[in-house]
Amino acid sequence: MEQGGIIAPESRPSPWGLPAKPVNQCSLADVMSEELARELQLEEERHVFPEEVLADEGAFLTSENIDTSSDAVLAQMLQMQFDKEYDAQLLREEKKFNGDSKVSISFENYRKVHPCEDSDSSEDEVDWQDTRHDPYKADKPTTTPKKGFIGKGKDITTKHDEVVCGRKNTARMENFVPEFQVGDGIGMDLKLSNQVFNVLKQHSISEQRKSARVHDKKEVSTTEKVVDPKTRLLLYKMVNAGILDTINGCVSTGKESFVFHANGGSLEDKAVPAECALKVFKTTLNEFKNRDKYIKDDYRFKDRFSKLNPRKIIRMWAEKEKHNLKRMGKAGIPCPEVVMLKKHVLVMSFIGKDQVPAPTLKEAKLGLEDSKAAYYQVLAMMKQLYHQCNLVHADLSEYNMMWHDGKVWLIDVSQSVEPTHPHGLEFLYRDCRNVSQVHND
Repeated sequence: MEQGGIIAPESRPSPWGLPAKPVNQCSLADVMSEELARELQLEEERHVFPEEVLADEGAFLTSENIDTSSDAVLAQMLQMQFDKEYDAQLLREEKKFNGDSKVSISFENYRKVHPCEDSDSSEDEVDWQDTRHDPYKADKPTTTPKKGFIGKGKDITTKHDEVVCGRKNTARMENFVPEFQVGDGIGMDLKLSNQVFNVLKQHSISEQRKSARVHDKKEVSTTEKVVDPKTRLLLYKMVNAGILDTINGCVSTGKESFVFHANGGSLEDKAVPAECALKVFKTTLNEFKNRDKYIKDDYRFKDRFSKLNPRKIIRMWAEKEKHNLKRMGKAGIPCPEVVMLKKHVLVMSFIGKDQVPAPTLKEAKLGLEDSKAAYYQVLAMMKQLYHQCNLVHADLSEYNMMWHDGKVWLIDVSQSVEPTHPHGLEFLYRDCRNVSQVHND
């Protein structure tokens, strides 16, 4: 109602919306009435929730068998309901992520599993408890009692039964080495006879040993132009100690060793040449298997010879060359000067110049006069080697003699023996024949 352009207070619209209808108040007698309580209970029973909601949300929490007077119990019930909804969502995410892939990824570690939770999942759902069956896990064979048999009469089954032994052998296959592929055999009742199982077991053991040998050979052996970790460590120590300045690369290879070029450093007790040769003896005996022929009958190493340990033979071989070179150096025979020996690595002076080794007599292009001079020099060195050094080269040829600074240098004397060696004269005759053939050629 307007009075002078002013709206009456009773006719103004409420800022809170429509006014609420007044609630019908009832007396205390009506509240305590049993008839009113029955009507409310009947009305609650007639109320039905939609089935779709029940299907999506799952069972509602009820307080029929649970005392809900405690706040802790109510909190546990709410938490369990939340965990159920979280696990259901996680299961849908897992199915969506895996799709139709044959290899599936499980989200089990992210689930909220309660040990005290009653399992009310349907048959189609995955059982996430520890009791689920793992198809990849081999079933444990039934053990026979101590008496050795089970059953009675015609149904008796001993521990030697073909079916029982076959299943036990199949289960034992999982104890083979991982490198031996045995398969899974899911859903198959496999039975292996004792004969087949023993053959597979022996094959598995032999394959494991073969793999170990191949791996050990790659890691330990010193092969052509390649050094094993132990040899590499020796070379690093020489560089760190200042004995060598730098190691440049391989300059020569042979059946028993290969040679690296290095720049010399310094030693306290002796001078180190500016250019050094590192002779690394191979730790494999594949190419030179008859080393023992030259060393086992040498009185200097006879007591220390051990054919069963290849590395000891290699070290003795390197030590033998060191002593032979020192003998030749004292007699004035042109040969490499020994600097030091570390296990199977021999450091010598380098015969050549500017990292280029001197050519062997096989590679050198000599004139007539130089060839004659080289021949007579070799004859003189053989006499000097025999009488003054009390040695026989045992492998003298144009490949083991180098031409440098207008004269012949002898190398590779690790196989040299004394004339008292059982095969000493035989080796001397072979050396003389080789030198004569080179001269005639």
